[in-house]
Amino acid sequence: MTGLKFDRVEAKFNTYDIRPNRSEAEIRLAAFRHSANSSLKECITATNVIRLTGNDTNVIAVNKWRWIHGIQFGWDYTDEDDAIYTIELQHRNPSDGLGVADPNEEMLGFYKNSNQSDDNDLGIWAPIVVSNDSSNSYRFIGERRPRSNENFNAPVGWRTIREGWDGRYEISPMHYCVGLSQDRLPSATAGGWFWIVGGGAEFVRNANVNEPYFSV
Repeated sequence: MTGLKFDRVEAKFNTYDIRPNRSEAEIRLAAFRHSANSSLKECITATNVIRLTGNDTNVIAVNKWRWIHGIQFGWDYTDEDDAIYTIELQHRNPSDGLGVADPNEEMLGFYKNSNQSDDNDLGIWAPIVVSNDSSNSYRFIGERRPRSNENFNAPVGWRTIREGWDGRYEISPMHYCVGLSQDRLPSATAGGWFWIVGGGAEFVRNANVNEPYFSV
């Protein structure tokens, strides 16, 4: 977002699948100066870093920042400063994050492609039956019936019937990031005032414009 004239902003966004000790996330707002002559950008100010710690149920959490952004030239650039200033919502996995995925549920069985007929009257796929051999051990048997002089075994293997959670969290774009005056946003601070409903959060460290970020 860009183009604001006030020195205070409120930003709202949602998060999902942030699970305690598994897919926690670090977040911050950061303001950037974009060069008029190159693709690079420079972080000039940021909020403190908050760690989202999730909750015990899989719900959507609503998050808000209220921040005094500290952009030194204001939002209306002058002839002497032809850069563009923006604010980003930044997030990443913490260095000690586990990101452990859930296993998929699988079933052993025969399978075919969806464009293949399952009509046994056409002599293509036989029913699956259970039989025993001379060793008295049970086994699954699936036979593809011949349409010429050839016999084909039906393919068998482990098939996923329910995919587990893949270990990642989800975060929405900012629903809005709006500039407001001091009388409309008195709770904003230079370090950032943070609010969340539907999940846990904790302060982890002070603002640092030198923390790594994507620079283009």
